[in-house]
Amino acid sequence: MDFGTLFSQLFSSFWWAIPLFLLAALFKSPWFKGVMGEAMVNLAARLWLDKNSYHLIKNVTIPTEDGTTQIDHIIVSRFGVFVVETKNMKGWIFGGEHQKQWTQQIFKSKHKFQNPLHQNYKHTKTLETALGLAHEKMFSVVVFVGDSTFKTGMPESVTCGGGYIRYIKSKTEILLSEAEVQQVIAQIADGRLKPSLKTSFEHARHVRDIVAAKTEEKTAAPAAAEPLPAAADAPSATKSCPKCGSPMVLRTSQKGPESGSQFWGCSTFPKCRAVAAVKLKGE
Repeated sequence: MDFGTLFSQLFSSFWWAIPLFLLAALFKSPWFKGVMGEAMVNLAARLWLDKNSYHLIKNVTIPTEDGTTQIDHIIVSRFGVFVVETKNMKGWIFGGEHQKQWTQQIFKSKHKFQNPLHQNYKHTKTLETALGLAHEKMFSVVVFVGDSTFKTGMPESVTCGGGYIRYIKSKTEILLSEAEVQQVIAQIADGRLKPSLKTSFEHARHVRDIVAAKTEEKTAAPAAAEPLPAAADAPSATKSCPKCGSPMVLRTSQKGPESGSQFWGCSTFPKCRAVAAVKLKGE
């Protein structure tokens, strides 16, 4: 059998399926869902908010001390500055204002994700500091788009679909003069990184590095911990890192079978991940 000829015939008959497959994969990707969610929020703002009173700025990346933070949308008005985080999700959404993680449920499948209020808090505080505005003039808004339903009570600033427009319009107290509005718009334009694929890729890499560092910290601590005997003397107060020479600090394991026990960890973590067991006096 000539497999080359067979493959050629199959390709000539079903070549059209390749772009369809690629498009289907693209439509299901988190990146595409994020882009579509932001587009829906943009459209709602342009249709239902007066552009002379509400100034929409999208996809703003701001440099921070440890990298960058990226804000989906900023809406500047005399009624305050609204920092909008978009979530394109489907299914049932469970969560509380102070919970670290929320839950997405689709039939019997459950998925944990970061509390978007906590996520947007950093965005809001970073912008607040950059602009030099009082926190009373800043509003954090979270918008869920897609076929999602809240199954627990949510704060008024967490909305579905166009509900975020109603929340923004509910703020009617004048907080900024027109001159201040224009100043804020100019500050954002001057302080943001230039919108580009390079900026987006570098920010995505920064986020991945943070997630990786947190994961390694959680898994490294329990493994390095060694329990102290009940009647043990206190460990030595100082210790140098055997790997880089930096001071080491006493840490306590938070999870696993060694939870509650102490170990030495390098003070420069995650740059240096050296750990050492605690030695008692007299050992």
